[in-house]
Amino acid sequence: MLLRRVRGVVAGLGGNPPIERESMMKRLSLLLTGSALLLALVAGPVFAQNADQPAETKAPNARDQKPAFANQTRAPQPAQMPKITQEVVADGLPHLWAMEFLPDGRMLVTAKQGAMHIISEEGEAGPKIEGVPKVLSGGQGGLLDVALAPDFATSGMIFFSFSEQRDDGNGTSVASAKLVPDDRGGGRLENLKVIFRQMPSYDGNKHFGSRLVFGPNNELYVTVGERSDPQPRVQAQDIASGLGKVFRVDMNGKALPDNPFIDRQGARPEIWSLGHRNLQSATLDGQGRLWTVEHGPRGGDELNRPEAGKNYGWPEVTYGIEYSGKPVGKGITAMKETEQPVYFWDPVIAPSGMAYYDGDAIPEWKNSFLIGGLVAQGIVVIHMDGDKVAYEERVPLGDRIRDVKIGPDGAVYAVTEQRGGGESTIVKLTKS
Repeated sequence: MLLRRVRGVVAGLGGNPPIERESMMKRLSLLLTGSALLLALVAGPVFAQNADQPAETKAPNARDQKPAFANQTRAPQPAQMPKITQEVVADGLPHLWAMEFLPDGRMLVTAKQGAMHIISEEGEAGPKIEGVPKVLSGGQGGLLDVALAPDFATSGMIFFSFSEQRDDGNGTSVASAKLVPDDRGGGRLENLKVIFRQMPSYDGNKHFGSRLVFGPNNELYVTVGERSDPQPRVQAQDIASGLGKVFRVDMNGKALPDNPFIDRQGARPEIWSLGHRNLQSATLDGQGRLWTVEHGPRGGDELNRPEAGKNYGWPEVTYGIEYSGKPVGKGITAMKETEQPVYFWDPVIAPSGMAYYDGDAIPEWKNSFLIGGLVAQGIVVIHMDGDKVAYEERVPLGDRIRDVKIGPDGAVYAVTEQRGGGESTIVKLTKS
């Protein structure tokens, strides 16, 4: 395994640029002895020089669009932000998409090409887990999210999403299986069953979603995309279609009896909310409520709290513009029948994994959402005041962030990726 790398970054310096990686590497190389990692940074809070200014300073793509209320976009930076140390805990990994902590502290990861691995506490990837089904890996598709069953400690059950080839196209599917580890650091999947398929299928390679989140009553939320292209994306508004939706199902993939469209003729009963674009971020807050962030068009990434039966607008109502520079549809950003996003970004952060921070190791982030940014190349910290955004903080990491999780030690762990593939790393973020 490659020698572990340690990179220190200082978060939230307002208008000041982050420490350049190459310079920091040279300084830290003096502290490396064999494979041991030594790092010393001055601890203490950072006071933002531009606390009343937003972290985003670039011009929006949709310059004529106005937010519907204060702090719906470009919220100010907090006056006080922690210094954050970044440490690589595993590297040389395949192109990962998701990670989850096992009860014993090891990590279960999914590789986009179609493999699962268990990462030891020493950062070593075990052999490929046997029994993973064939996935359609291409474009944005592959082996996607993974979640432990609420009773994993006794059942060993996991749930995972993947893009699946079908006779009439492809789509996002969810499977369950029992994870049986072995003494070599690998294992196998037993009793595998595909419990849910997003329908209809479509012959495309974009906007599969997806995240899996278990709610407080063992309900499983499944987020998906609307397949991107103009012809299928309009189905995000159609409750007879499973494109562009959040689903709510039981552990067998069946619609729950109190779902909003359960008795609506012609509707897909698994639907929880509609009008979404490409949902790759989801987590529960401290009250057990679902929050999501979806990829918008050119501008228009959205933070939402999806509620039963509500319509979140896409593609009829949205912030941002088409990649071509033209308006999306009629260029409407508000309509009585659709919900406003709690927050939006223009330019985009390109959201991926998401976690709610309720730990004590980084007290400044208490009760905040941590969102991985593919374009932002770091962690976006959203500080909440009730159900509204109070502050936005950026933690630059210099890499595309695919997933974010809170470890059992209260530290923040992030999965990095390279655009178009390549190796991934897992980094640990702690307060300096």
